[in-house]
Amino acid sequence: MGASSDQNLNNPGQILTLSLSLSPPASLSPPASLSPPASLSVSPDRSQFFEFESVSLSCEVQGNSTGWRMMRNAERGNLSECSTDWGKHQGSSCIVSLTPSSSGVYWCESGSGEHSNAVNITVHVGAVILEIPALPVTEGDSVTLRCRYQVTPSDLTAVFYKDGSLIRAESSGEITIPALSKSDEGLYKCSSSKGESPESWMTVTAEGSTPSSSLPPLSSSLCLSLGWWLLSPSL
Repeated sequence: MGASSDQNLNNPGQILTLSLSLSPPASLSPPASLSPPASLSVSPDRSQFFEFESVSLSCEVQGNSTGWRMMRNAERGNLSECSTDWGKHQGSSCIVSLTPSSSGVYWCESGSGEHSNAVNITVHVGAVILEIPALPVTEGDSVTLRCRYQVTPSDLTAVFYKDGSLIRAESSGEITIPALSKSDEGLYKCSSSKGESPESWMTVTAEGSTPSSSLPPLSSSLCLSLGWWLLSPSL
């Protein structure tokens, strides 16, 4: 995602050209490393939640865990740590009671600037979400994606999409990918008679690979919000 202008923005009447992609700005991504010193775990392991649900986030640190903290970069670019204006420490975990403002990017960070892998979490106020892993899944494994409802309808039929293209409809409201490959990586969503879920990215990694500290692509809605933040003159 990036912004460019052919003119000086301080001059009135000139045009700003904004281009958005599904990749985050470099400033929002923890620095990449081949072997992060910590990994972020998410329970339940989902990218999407309804408002008022809870999620537990914890840092699994190699060696001394002193000084590590849970960080969030929310949709409007508000960078903060657990137990400031969100989340509550419970042992080594951060428990987050979710509201729409909880949507954003989460990761672990040390006092010296080291980072874990990062995950996107989306809190949806609509009637439908997609149950999809927040953490990377492994090639060869099986994964089930499920359309989930605030109020369970009599007809569970859901239609599933990947990267904007139709996969298929399922009367059970869920779809199973039996043996994952790298080609299954992408943006997924579902829709039904009750509405449509947000899109979320599913990362597929090779067996035995180490979680990356780079950030997966953001959903289009999160990109637009972050684009607003980057261009806001008040920030």
